[in-house]
Amino acid sequence: MVADPLAPGVWGVVATPFTESTQDVDLASLAKLVGHYRRIGVTGLTVLGVFGEAARLSTAEKRAVLEVVVDSVDLPIVVGASSTSPAPVIEEVELATDVVGDRLAGAMVQVNTADPDLLASQLDAVHAATGAGLVVQDYPLVTGTTISALNLAEAVEQVESVVAIKAEAPPTPPAIATLTARTGVPVFGGLGGVGLLDELAAGSAGAMTGFSFPEGLQLCVDAWWRGGYQAALEAYLRYLPLVNFEAQARIGLAIRKEALRRRGLISDSGVRAPAPGMPETLDKQLDRHVAAVENMKNGES
Repeated sequence: MVADPLAPGVWGVVATPFTESTQDVDLASLAKLVGHYRRIGVTGLTVLGVFGEAARLSTAEKRAVLEVVVDSVDLPIVVGASSTSPAPVIEEVELATDVVGDRLAGAMVQVNTADPDLLASQLDAVHAATGAGLVVQDYPLVTGTTISALNLAEAVEQVESVVAIKAEAPPTPPAIATLTARTGVPVFGGLGGVGLLDELAAGSAGAMTGFSFPEGLQLCVDAWWRGGYQAALEAYLRYLPLVNFEAQARIGLAIRKEALRRRGLISDSGVRAPAPGMPETLDKQLDRHVAAVENMKNGES
């Protein structure tokens, strides 16, 4: 069965909030956070991705996260699979299909081999076992697997169930240009939105990434469609210093969750080990970045 491709736009990648005292999943904060995404008008949500710390959640916690998201908003949902071997990936996707049902727009699976034929056969196996449409995530920083854009395109061309590609192997703009030209499958940028303008110019369908002001991603993509580069640049400029600040290696997750906390969208910014927390030396600068964005937003309202 051929799955429907993902709709273009911004697919907000959702953090998993934890309680300060016990580091249990904070389901109330999660409901509040996804409600914000719905209010700003994103195309859909991506849950249990790398930003959602899915690899550090138990199966029961993953189920609880999915249930809260499904109950809190009516948006289409992409669900990430944190494993890289086919058997556990299938189990994760089966959980997603069980909980999310027909709201499941795609299951996001990682590229785990540079061999296009082997990758294609593994993707086919996941779809055959679950019936889910697949979002193929190329994220070598997490998986340690490097595949060329041409080989990834060759694999995707063999698999009818691929509904999107998430390109996160720098440099992303040339990879996105190759993938869109070769596959006809929608390709989304990630990496916190650092390359969003150039990815849109290369033909991306939008953004699928975490950022503490997802409305900035939304404004940029919408402006691109309305007025091209100049309009998107003007819409995104005020957010770019914070985008860059959140992109710091190793601590970007902690920074982003702390920014969400300071916005009042989650109650605590804790991350689960072995992820490091945000250094206290960055507190003042994060305050400056968040305040600058908020002040500019307030000035336009």
